[in-house]
Amino acid sequence: MRKIKFIIFGLVTLSTLLTYGQQDPQYTQYTYNMNVVNPAYAGSQGTLSIGLLARTQWVNLPGAPQTITAVIHAPVGRNVGLGLSAIADEIGPVKEQNVYADFSYTIETSDEGRLAFGIKGGFTFQNIDFLSLSIEQSEDPLFSENLNQTYPNFGVGAFYYTDNFYVGLSMPNILESRHFEKKAGIVSKASEKKHYFLTSGYVFDVSQDLKLKPSVMFKAVSGAPLSVDLSFNALVYETLEAGVSWREGDSVSAMFNFLVADNLRLGYAYDYTLTNLGQFNSGSHEVFLLYNLDLSRGNLNSPRFF
Repeated sequence: MRKIKFIIFGLVTLSTLLTYGQQDPQYTQYTYNMNVVNPAYAGSQGTLSIGLLARTQWVNLPGAPQTITAVIHAPVGRNVGLGLSAIADEIGPVKEQNVYADFSYTIETSDEGRLAFGIKGGFTFQNIDFLSLSIEQSEDPLFSENLNQTYPNFGVGAFYYTDNFYVGLSMPNILESRHFEKKAGIVSKASEKKHYFLTSGYVFDVSQDLKLKPSVMFKAVSGAPLSVDLSFNALVYETLEAGVSWREGDSVSAMFNFLVADNLRLGYAYDYTLTNLGQFNSGSHEVFLLYNLDLSRGNLNSPRFF
């Protein structure tokens, strides 16, 4: 019986890996690390932006995803933006580290409008610790040793924005890198699938002290259902922001953030799982810290709230 349990655990973990491993890490507060999914966003705020985000998904579920993301981006000159992102993602026996550099170029389309094009490139470092599964007496060569792989990737994006509106289209991973190969007569494959992101949002100035911020994100991946995120936030006194989010067929979320000091913002989000998986976990937690430094020497016309 014990042997059967170990085998079942190994198969379930591998199945989760093959499914989730095709997906990029997901974020509830995606508007605060937008350049992770769209390189054209780099430098668009006119400030030096440094962010750190940590996400623990499906708490109390063994092997559930955990993600830490660090980003930095800033304008360089009048039309160029540069950025750097590092993502550490872990699910079950799989650990990934992604390091990407972003480049964007912005064109003025009107007095208020800007259109930016971006490209990102970098590497993924992946380790799959099959030996940690402890599948006793298993003769499957797939579990006989760990795998370590490094593969490159690059992505592209476009981002149009004004002081109150934005819309972006991007594909952060163009190459479909294979994670597994034929080994000992067994073929087992998983790929980093192409992801297509469409994001948009608007900031409504209800009054001098209140702004409403609806936003939406569509994510399309080959072989997976279309993912839709709808969010609605309220910003009070340009200091405290709170809102709710809904991810179709997956979760509902509550989130808030506030200025803890000049240019420093702290945020938190909680996701409640709507699927059957909800009975096995107590939700997901996400925390971010964002620092913005104005590089315009007082020439920034108005602050951006996305």
